Amino acid sequence: MTNESLIGGGGAAPVADVTTANFMAEVVDASFDQPIIVDFWAPWCGPCKQLGPILEKVVRGANGAVRMVKLNIDENPEIATQMRIQSIPAVYAFKDGRPVDGFVGAQPESQVKQFVQRLGGAAVGPSPVEQAMTMAKEAVQNGDHASAAALYSQILQREPDNAEAVGGLARAMIARGELDKATQVLAEAPAEIAKHAEIAAARSALELAEQAEKAQGSLGGLRTRLDQNADDHEARLELATALFGAGEREAAIDELLTLYKRDREWDEQAARRQLVKFFEVMGATDPLTLSARRRLSSLMFS
Repeated sequence: MTNESLIGGGGAAPVADVTTANFMAEVVDASFDQPIIVDFWAPWCGPCKQLGPILEKVVRGANGAVRMVKLNIDENPEIATQMRIQSIPAVYAFKDGRPVDGFVGAQPESQVKQFVQRLGGAAVGPSPVEQAMTMAKEAVQNGDHASAAALYSQILQREPDNAEAVGGLARAMIARGELDKATQVLAEAPAEIAKHAEIAAARSALELAEQAEKAQGSLGGLRTRLDQNADDHEARLELATALFGAGEREAAIDELLTLYKRDREWDEQAARRQLVKFFEVMGATDPLTLSARRRLSSLMFS
């Protein structure tokens, strides 16, 4: 399967909005062909905003076994009254023209998957977007940042507010040295996901890459400055940043820990703050992050 075809569309949309006017056709009548899940929601409902994306993700992952429709009860109160909806989010499944299952309130993804699986009669597998995300991450691990960028771009065409894809695309561009493009991707991220951890990490990666680019040509000079004066903290900080940008992450961390040990308070604890950026970019579960955190902690409390 090519990257181009991986998340292409086709057929009836697995998720759609309905109103009182087309509820009979889109839900009751359509449920004779396949199970239809109805999500009763309203814009003011906080739990609805949590449950809705989970439902959509799981339904898309069912690969056509079920369909889902969303009904705004503020705009369509008649159906909610007929169904005796007293609390939202409320989810009902229709089959053969009548409701056969349902639940009220936000549910974890594992419970939603079981609900959809009971209806569709088959295990819910990864959605095309999830498959593309997995392929993109594998491409990154293999150093194929061009393919990763292409995959993340396709995911964003399908899901523009996918924070992981926005962060992934920016990181892929940073790895390719396309810092201007990465800046644009991050600047255009939807406001509602701008503070997401994946995007924050990508911003830190971009900032480090820009700093490293400035220092990259002066590695020899920075080392000479340190040979002449081991307390040239600015040179050590710049050297650590340049090393990190060059992929020598362990050496970069060693330099920052040395700086912290020599003068932890220098420039408002610049060494510790830069280390935190390194950790954010590498990820909390990276073995190098874990070992460096332990080393930093031992210095902090020594």
